[in-house]
Amino acid sequence: MKLTERDRLRYNRQILIPNWGENGQEKIKDSKVFVAGAGGLGSPVSIYLAVAGVGQIRIVDRDVPELSNLNRQILHTEDDIGKPKAESAREKLAKMNSDIRIEGIKETITEKNASGLVGDSDIILDCMDNFPTRYALNKTAIEKRIPFVHASIWGLEGRATFIVPGETPCLKCIFPESPPKEVFPALGTTPAIMGCIQATEAVKYLAGIGRLLKNRLLLYDGENMTFNEVKIRRNPECPACRGL
Repeated sequence: MKLTERDRLRYNRQILIPNWGENGQEKIKDSKVFVAGAGGLGSPVSIYLAVAGVGQIRIVDRDVPELSNLNRQILHTEDDIGKPKAESAREKLAKMNSDIRIEGIKETITEKNASGLVGDSDIILDCMDNFPTRYALNKTAIEKRIPFVHASIWGLEGRATFIVPGETPCLKCIFPESPPKEVFPALGTTPAIMGCIQATEAVKYLAGIGRLLKNRLLLYDGENMTFNEVKIRRNPECPACRGL
């Protein structure tokens, strides 16, 4: 889809990025992104996808904001407590960019419905807080052969990677077992940083520029303010992706 004069004005600064140009912006405009979760990670992810001009964003979240969410889930305010997060997110994002299409779906993502919810999206962004749902999305990414951008946080720590089915380790290769479910600590800046990394990776992929976090697990330590990375490899016996 060709850019309008409004697009050229609105996205001028990112169009100036080397190797981006109008062609890269047109690719972003033509893209559809699936965001799983409208919480701590999903808030910055969807905000920066929206203001970057991603043509269609589909956000799925089953929950409603609570007071204890508001230190990190920046799409929601005190006025949104009790309202579906998906709807709250859609309303805020529509005000940020009226030129794109935002869908907010109040639904529990399961292994049965994940494929239908993702639909014809070009990429999945994992902004969840539990591994059973992450594994369902990982399976969907493998079935559809589309990228899957994972991030997770704990306190002042975060992890992120860019998964390409058949080319990189899948989520099950990296985390074979689901960790125990718990109420984990979180400073709001941690999901903000990791969500921005996810959004950056997604937009780079859609625009066709840069080196992605493929075969690398990025580790963020906010307490000591360090970034490190670990090289990761596919598990040939992985029950999720060994058939690729």
